[in-house]
Amino acid sequence: MQVYISVDMEGVAGIATLDQILRGGFGYGRAQELMTEETNAAIAGSFDGGATSVVVNDSHGTMDNLLHDRLDPRARLVFGSPKAQCMAEGLTAESDVALFVGYHAPAGAPGVLAHTFSAYFGEVRIDGRRVSEAEVNGLYAASLGVPVGLVTGDDVISGIASSAFPGARIVTVKTAHGFSAANTIAPSAARAAIRLAAAAAVRGAAGLARPEPPTALDMEIDMPSPVAAELAAGIPGCVRTSDRTIATTVSASEALGLITVLYELAAAGERTRVAIATRR
Repeated sequence: MQVYISVDMEGVAGIATLDQILRGGFGYGRAQELMTEETNAAIAGSFDGGATSVVVNDSHGTMDNLLHDRLDPRARLVFGSPKAQCMAEGLTAESDVALFVGYHAPAGAPGVLAHTFSAYFGEVRIDGRRVSEAEVNGLYAASLGVPVGLVTGDDVISGIASSAFPGARIVTVKTAHGFSAANTIAPSAARAAIRLAAAAAVRGAAGLARPEPPTALDMEIDMPSPVAAELAAGIPGCVRTSDRTIATTVSASEALGLITVLYELAAAGERTRVAIATRR
C-alpha cells in the first residue's frame, strides 16, 4: 500500500496570517512546526491504516518548509522548487491513494489565505469554473488512476472537497473569519483528527472510485498584469483572451506543468511592472 501525501501550509490548524506563511515572517518558524506536526499525523495515520510506504511532497511556497529532522523517518520527502508537477510532484501510478493536508480555498473564495497556486494569479478556471489547487491536483491524480482519500483545511476548502472527491475523508481544522483570520481548533486536536482520518482513508482506499479525468481541460488563468499575459502568450497553445487572461486546452496530466511555467512568468511580469513603476 503506497501512500502519497501533499502538504500545504495555509490550511494547517493555528495558521491564518501572512506573517506565518512567508519566509522571514515573525510567525514563520512556528508555522513550520505546525505544518511538520500535521504532516507527521498524516504519516502516522497512513501506517496505522496499513501503508507500506509513504511519500510526502512539501507543497507550500518555495517547497522547503518542513523541518526534515522532525519528520517521521518512515516517510520519504520530496522538497524544493520549481518541480515539474508542482504540488503533485512524486505522485505516480503506483500510488494507491493521495492525501491532501493543509489545503485552502481558491483565489476569489472567502477562505483563509485563499489563492490558487500563486498569489500573482487572479483566478484559475477549468471549463469556465473557478477551481482550487486540490481540484487541479485531484485531476492530475485521476489521470494516473489514483483516488484522493483525504483533504484537510478550513471550512471553505472542506465544502469544495466534499463535492469534488466523493468518499474522501474531510477534516476541518478551522473556520474562516476572513482572508487572514480564523477560528481554529487546537493543533493537538487537529493532529489527532488527521491521524484517524488518514488511517481510515488508507484502509478504505481500495473502495474509492477511480474517476476518469476529462480528455481535455479548457483552462483560463488571470495573470497579474498585461506584461505577464504577454509573456505567457508566447507559450505554444496559449492564447491571450483579454489584457490579463491566458486561455489554453490541456490534458489533466499537462495542467500542472503549464501552471508551474505560468506562475514563473507571472512573477517575472510583476518584477518588470514594479521596476517600471519605481523608475517614474
